[in-house]
Amino acid sequence: MSKINAADAMIKVLEDWHVDHLFGLPGGSFDSTMNALHNRKSTMKYIQVRHEETGAIAAAGEAKLTGKIGVTFGSAGPGAVHLLNGLYDAKHDHAPVLALVAQVPTSAMNTDFFQELNENPIFADVSVYNRTVMTAEQLPAVVDQAIRQAYEHSGVAVVTIPKDLGWAEIEDNYVSTADNYVVTDNYPLPDQTAVDKAVEILTNAKRPLIYFGLGAKKAAKELKQLSDQLKIPLMSSALAKGVITDADEAYMGSAGRVATKPGVDAASNADAILFVGSNFPFASFFFNPAAKFIQVDVKPTNIGKRHHVDVGLLADAKTALQAFIDRSSAVESRAYYDALVADKKNWLEWLKKFVNEDQTPLRVDTVFEQINQIAKDDAVFALDVGNVTIDGVRLLKMKPTQKITTSGWYATMGYALPTAIAAQASYPDRQVFSISGDGGFTMVMHDILTQVKYRQPIINVVLTNESLGFIEAEQDDTGQPHSGVDLIDANFGDAATALGAKGYEVKTLAELKAAFKDAQTVNGPTVIDVKISDDRPLPVEQLVLEADGNHTQADVDAFVKQYHADGLIPFSQLLNQFNA
Repeated sequence: MSKINAADAMIKVLEDWHVDHLFGLPGGSFDSTMNALHNRKSTMKYIQVRHEETGAIAAAGEAKLTGKIGVTFGSAGPGAVHLLNGLYDAKHDHAPVLALVAQVPTSAMNTDFFQELNENPIFADVSVYNRTVMTAEQLPAVVDQAIRQAYEHSGVAVVTIPKDLGWAEIEDNYVSTADNYVVTDNYPLPDQTAVDKAVEILTNAKRPLIYFGLGAKKAAKELKQLSDQLKIPLMSSALAKGVITDADEAYMGSAGRVATKPGVDAASNADAILFVGSNFPFASFFFNPAAKFIQVDVKPTNIGKRHHVDVGLLADAKTALQAFIDRSSAVESRAYYDALVADKKNWLEWLKKFVNEDQTPLRVDTVFEQINQIAKDDAVFALDVGNVTIDGVRLLKMKPTQKITTSGWYATMGYALPTAIAAQASYPDRQVFSISGDGGFTMVMHDILTQVKYRQPIINVVLTNESLGFIEAEQDDTGQPHSGVDLIDANFGDAATALGAKGYEVKTLAELKAAFKDAQTVNGPTVIDVKISDDRPLPVEQLVLEADGNHTQADVDAFVKQYHADGLIPFSQLLNQFNA
């Protein structure tokens, strides 16, 4: 029987699972694995990042975009600790990620050796599987099991590897379980009695709504068919944007701060909600609490977690939606649907007013207009968090053939640039954008070097408003003075050029159009630093468009003036107009 270093045997296991690249930054404690990566460089690509956090976020973003496990690594001590931010993003958004963590040699463990940490407790909370390899022979088997656990539990698996064990020679006879691992979509068939009850509620409701999340991403056809058949408007979580084309008249967008006006109007006024494949954490804040609630999910612990439930169905989205279609009769028209279609039309007309405004600093609307104009049908968008998430969800005109991702529940700044690196590695022939604010970009801008090193033609857009705008708005809402949210300006275009990318600093509409036109022709990464005004995105979750018991006409006038909201129609007027 031939011999092989244990670290090489481990890399062979990754290859069996169809992993062809991984992200990380080496340290001395990881030398045995780095040697294995060198040995197997023809089948396993090592992507060098400049910070372990970048590698971990890239692995998480890749898993969310592709559904395949993302792999990252860090050296003992500081390298390991740096991984945590990206791993927590994977945990919160339920992405399968494998983290390989170096440890000092076994002979030095438990001696307070240089860079030695007790690493298992550090990763206990973030992981679904967390083991330290005890013998060289275990190494490929433990990694094999870790990958299975990451897939099964949609989470983070951590394997800690003492340096000397990776060097040790073992028999080259380990057979991974990759070919035997079965992923199934065979969930329980929806209960017919529950289906009929749900259909009755949706058919007889005055103001029904379908709200879906990523759990329904494979059911776009059924979502659209049920919406058309029963004349029910559609909404999604921010993460499920693009499942239904934004251009569809029935699709209202999202609810919450990261939302559209028709999305908030739809959620707050619905009297029956079909909640499919989502675990939207703000359901209790934005859905009508008195609405009848039908929930479809593959996890029984999710049913009733966010809202009281009148009908719960343990089933996958595609099967359940088809059952609703089969058991329901067509509805000719519905006034609530018509009112929301009119609401969306009004919203889009209002947004359109700003897309070509030539002011200094520029409006953010003009930037997204340029992105939409050059975005290809298969473009991938990596969105950072903060106001950029709000703007991206509202202003990107997504198609189902495109992909989008952000840090949903964990909401870590600095998400976009690392994820764009992963997206370009996974989809080398697709157009990739990273879209960040100046706060998030400066956390990870060093890894423009990674894009340069691998000649990745990523278009990095930086929206510079010299503020942590999302936090600034929160401080405004609580009536406190602005504290710690101001950022100094810099020419990020010049900085990117110094790092080897093609950089642009943009201050006018003409410069903006020229930069986006030129960026399409560059064979490598570009950074377009756009100086935008520090305007708060319209707070659709707290609109003041008409006088009522809580607001005077003076309040309305002030709100309309501050947010240039003239032309937006209060939804109550549309409800009255359509008798909905």
